[in-house]
Amino acid sequence: MELQSRPLFTLYLELHPTIDIGPCPAGVRRIFPVSGGHFEGERLKGKVSPLIGSDLLVTRQDGTFQQDVRVLLEVEDGAYILMTYRGVRHASVEVSERLGRGEAVDPSEYYLRTTPYFETASPAHAWINAIVCVGKGSRFPGGVKYDLFEIL
Repeated sequence: MELQSRPLFTLYLELHPTIDIGPCPAGVRRIFPVSGGHFEGERLKGKVSPLIGSDLLVTRQDGTFQQDVRVLLEVEDGAYILMTYRGVRHASVEVSERLGRGEAVDPSEYYLRTTPYFETASPAHAWINAIVCVGKGSRFPGGVKYDLFEIL
């Protein structure tokens, strides 16, 4: 049986300059602070808080990048949704170097997938607390874009 999905929203994250922590026990650690952004879909739209958000990225020994992200979404109606996700990005060494320099790279040249989860106290958006979601990402200079899909 194949999984069924429907679009949830498209998310654009804008990033501050990277903080390079360096080699740590889990791998080379970098932090990408989120400076803002926005999201838009049929059921939800709004902005990304510039005050709360970061990607605690680790480069594993095999060259794969592992994400650990927290962002605060502010829905148009004033509700808050905490979005957390883990993800994986991998590519050839050449493509990873181009992405590292901030170049625009076609998303077909690398793999960037995430598994977001959501928390809200808003009764109007409580449905999002109980869904499973996957995201397909792409980098752009100064940020990242994700197309998110609810798994049905």
